[in-house]
Amino acid sequence: MEYFAQAYEELIKSISVALRGLDREEVETLLESLMDTRTRDKKVLIVGAGRSGLVGKAFAMRLMHLGFQVYVLGETINPNVGEGDMVIVLSGSGKTTVPLAAAQMAKSLNAKVVAVTSQEESPLAQTADLVVDIPGREDIAAEDEYHIRQLKGQHESLAPMGTMFEDTTMIFLDAIIAELLNRLGLSVDSMRLRHATIE
Repeated sequence: MEYFAQAYEELIKSISVALRGLDREEVETLLESLMDTRTRDKKVLIVGAGRSGLVGKAFAMRLMHLGFQVYVLGETINPNVGEGDMVIVLSGSGKTTVPLAAAQMAKSLNAKVVAVTSQEESPLAQTADLVVDIPGREDIAAEDEYHIRQLKGQHESLAPMGTMFEDTTMIFLDAIIAELLNRLGLSVDSMRLRHATIE
């Protein structure tokens, strides 16, 4: 159980550090944009691939519970997207093919594009109207630089690949839901009224 304990300790610590380091202006802009979207009865489309896509689906479910018109790219019931709608794209690298193409298409349709990414200089970030920078694991350097990495304290992570981005983004988006619940003056009971009754 040695690695199990080390992994959850590393995850908890890293997520806490990452969320405390968020740019509050980026977060506030996202919240205001979501509130505006709901007030004007506009649509929200969530986009993500792989595990980021699963995090996006969880966020979409909670937005639905709050009364948003929300959809997930890839489902069969997606309506058209246009001016005033919001497209939220989750991609740690900011260059995954389908999310990037969706962001570019949304931009051409005059939708507001929000990038949730770890790479502020990525093609996705450059396409977006708003970027929320979620610190994630940086790529580890080549193996021949092992000693340099050790001296700098850059060790192999127990949260491989995009795990840190995905886990941090999940907590971040759940916190966004909590803030929206408060700002909308809704209750958990009102969310339950929209919860699935057949599942």
